[in-house]
Amino acid sequence: MRLVFGAVLIAGVGLAGFAVFQTQKYVSQMQTELAEARRNASTVEMVNVFVSGKSLRYGQQLTRDDVRVAPFPSYAVPAGAYTDVDALFPNGSNSRIVLRAMEALEPIMTVKLTEPGKQAGITSHLSPGMRAFTIPVNQTSGVAGFLRPGDHVDVFWTGRTVDQGEVTQLIQAHMRLIAVDQSADMDRTTNVTAARTVTVEATPQQAAALAQAQGSGRLSLALVGVDDERTSEQIEMTQDRMLGIVREQRRVEVEQKCHIRTRRGGDMVLIEIPCTN
Repeated sequence: MRLVFGAVLIAGVGLAGFAVFQTQKYVSQMQTELAEARRNASTVEMVNVFVSGKSLRYGQQLTRDDVRVAPFPSYAVPAGAYTDVDALFPNGSNSRIVLRAMEALEPIMTVKLTEPGKQAGITSHLSPGMRAFTIPVNQTSGVAGFLRPGDHVDVFWTGRTVDQGEVTQLIQAHMRLIAVDQSADMDRTTNVTAARTVTVEATPQQAAALAQAQGSGRLSLALVGVDDERTSEQIEMTQDRMLGIVREQRRVEVEQKCHIRTRRGGDMVLIEIPCTN
């Protein structure tokens, strides 16, 4: 028994010593890396980046007094950050309008401000050559009120056709929402009530297609997932296809008739004759 106890004691002491050795090795390695980082810090190129001096929300003004300057390592400057005061406040302007929320000491980005001189309306969200098109929705067709500006949706049309009866078809895929009801605030996360209208960004051709679809049937929206860049395939659903019904197509035989033209007096008449082929 004493031998077993002694063996266990020796093993425990050995494991404890090994753990202490590994800890000391890790700490020593971290100290070496920190010292190396401090030596390299003096050689890293720094860039002055404009940051917000306070928290700002959609529609508020960013003035010169709200701006602070913070040094950033050149490799860590975010794309679209302002580093030139003339770019941030061009032509001697003193303010810009906020499109996206900014926290205190957050770098000021181009995507979070309107263009110089523009207000935070729908036009400030439109890409060049694009149009704003409004679609009326309800709690069902509007994805139960979960839509917000900046989301992407697929637009489905449901109506009747001569050949297939009632049909639902995907007519526009991955359209960007720029407003819900009368709000273009991309930072709002909740809706008090379900939206009654949504406004999408569309090309003139897409806007014409949506206008035609609205006048001839019903439109419904399907929310696209975040960062889902895949384009939806052509989708068409009929009642028969939904229920798995396969209808036989009847072939109608058309009796072939042959004629010759002949003149009787002053009139031209057709005379039926047997067909030779």
